[in-house]
This record gives sequence, C-alpha cells and structure tokens, in this order.
Amino acid sequence: MKKIIAFVFCAFAGTSVFATLPPLSPEAQEAANLAKAKTAYGDKVAAYQLCQAQNRVADKFRVSGTPAPAACVAPPPFVPPVAAASAPAAPAAPAADPATAAK
Repeated sequence: MKKIIAFVFCAFAGTSVFATLPPLSPEAQEAANLAKAKTAYGDKVAAYQLCQAQNRVADKFRVSGTPAPAACVAPPPFVPPVAAASAPAAPAAPAADPATAAK
C-alpha cells in the first residue's frame, strides 16, 4: 500500500513540474523548428536510400518477363524553414460593416 501511495504522489509531483515549464523563447522555437525540419528531411533521404536498396535486391531476384520495380523519387535538396517572425505580416483588411454594405 505504501508503494502505491508513493507512486501516486510522485506521479502528481512530476506532472506539476512539467506543467510549470515556461514557453520557449523565439530563438529556441526557431531552433526547434529547424531541428524538426532536418529530421523530416533525413527521414525522406533514408526512405529514398531504402527504396534504392530494395530495388537492387529485387533486380537480383527478378525473374525474366516480370516488370521492373518502381523507380525511386529522389528528395529535393534541404531548404531550411522560413522564420515566421522575420517575415513582415500583411496588414489586416478592415472588416466591412454589413449595415453600410447593404445600402
């Protein structure tokens, strides 16, 4: 029983610690977005390399008269994401008043 109470107490204490973390600074958020984009690009490159390896193996064991495996599509070169804060935002258009628009 004591172990269960200790576990529940630690779970609630750990949850409250994570709930009080401050938001990321803009620089840290930009770095996190760049890391996420690099990871996604790395996944695309790995999938392309896997496709090429599978095609090489399939070519070795392919019986004559069967179609060749599908061609692999190479990923485009890596382009870092554009920071939203550095791009100037377009001014919002004023909303038209429906009462004056109907006249």
